[in-house]
Amino acid sequence: MTGRERATAVRPFRFGRAALYRADCLEWLRRQPQRSVHAVVTDPPYGLTEYSPIEQAKLRSGRGGLWRIPPAFDGCERAPLPRFTVLTERELARLERFFLDFGAALLPVLVPGANVVVASHPLVSFRVSGALARAGLERRGEIARLVMTMRGGDRPKNAHREFPGVSVMPRAMWEPWLNFRKPLEGRVQDNLRRWRTGGFRRISPHAPFGDAISSAPTRAGERALAPHPSLKPQAFLRPLVRAVLPLGEGTVLDPFAGSGATLAAAEAVGYASIGVERDRGYFELACSAIPRLAALEGPGSRSGTMENHVRASPHPPRRGAAVPGRATGAPAKR
Repeated sequence: MTGRERATAVRPFRFGRAALYRADCLEWLRRQPQRSVHAVVTDPPYGLTEYSPIEQAKLRSGRGGLWRIPPAFDGCERAPLPRFTVLTERELARLERFFLDFGAALLPVLVPGANVVVASHPLVSFRVSGALARAGLERRGEIARLVMTMRGGDRPKNAHREFPGVSVMPRAMWEPWLNFRKPLEGRVQDNLRRWRTGGFRRISPHAPFGDAISSAPTRAGERALAPHPSLKPQAFLRPLVRAVLPLGEGTVLDPFAGSGATLAAAEAVGYASIGVERDRGYFELACSAIPRLAALEGPGSRSGTMENHVRASPHPPRRGAAVPGRATGAPAKR
């Protein structure tokens, strides 16, 4: 890491109540004070294989590698997809070791009762879940993002005419987000009083937060603001981020920040947030994308309402020391 890059790991990019660090998340977590984070919402690389420098170079050059570059469909360019079916047993074992190390580094930084919500994929979620549980996090189920993607549903390769009525895998209609919690200290009510954690924020006094959120694929206009291969829509992230702080107080962490979409969602609902991203290209992308994504009108924006089944907070957001709407610490343009 260069001197300028080390400085970025200390002095983050800031926008509103969001702070984004360029650093390796495991190294960054090990430097943080204990019991300083109240929730985690993140969409990690699965063992870092598809986000290694070699695979990222293939993705950015359009050559694919571990990434499947789908053809255009009906005039629309489709997002690249990781080929989890090509991971070897050795790579899957590495994936488990990585998430075991990640969980061990994360656990001391969380306050008791903190929610940890991790995006996954049906082909690898059981390995990720097992590793995080062994690290000491308490599994609390899954939150389903209900979305139809281009994954699955294909006929047998090179035999589609012979077996036209067969799909090798079911067509993907949902995406699992693993739900964990740091073990409580005492009862839920004790954690709520002391740490402001221990549950999920209700939609209203009469409606609890549910474990399924309807979601369209990320729209082209949103991708244009943040062209990241794993970008999730604000219409999905804002309800989810709002829910992980049961009293609307505390700090949300995304240790694999990517495009900064989680931080933008937190900013939109009035929460403080921290992101960590080690890839220089994605860090610089996030610095420009966070203000743009946070400014999108619609579900969870301060002038709008929550889409699907979540309403915006009735409480005005508290502002940090940074001037709202003004970004600071952005990397110099070359």
